[in-house]
Amino acid sequence: MPEVIIKYKDSKTLKALKALSEYFNFTVATSSKNSKKNFFINGVSVIAGDSSVDMSEMDKIFSGNKVDAKQLRERAWQRSK
Repeated sequence: MPEVIIKYKDSKTLKALKALSEYFNFTVATSSKNSKKNFFINGVSVIAGDSSVDMSEMDKIFSGNKVDAKQLRERAWQRSK
């Protein structure tokens, strides 16, 4: 889905965009420059990853199984008919 970033100085602009979004069926997502951790894309909250997560458990699952990322995506996104 295409996205557009609009920079504005006046708070009235945001109010106008929100009003227009109701009529033209688009989503207005706001984020501040100070808060890059949590932001929204099409109304869905995106949370930054935590670098302190221990990924060694994942190595046990995928090591030696010859799992390719492309094959994993293809298997995971199969639609049932």
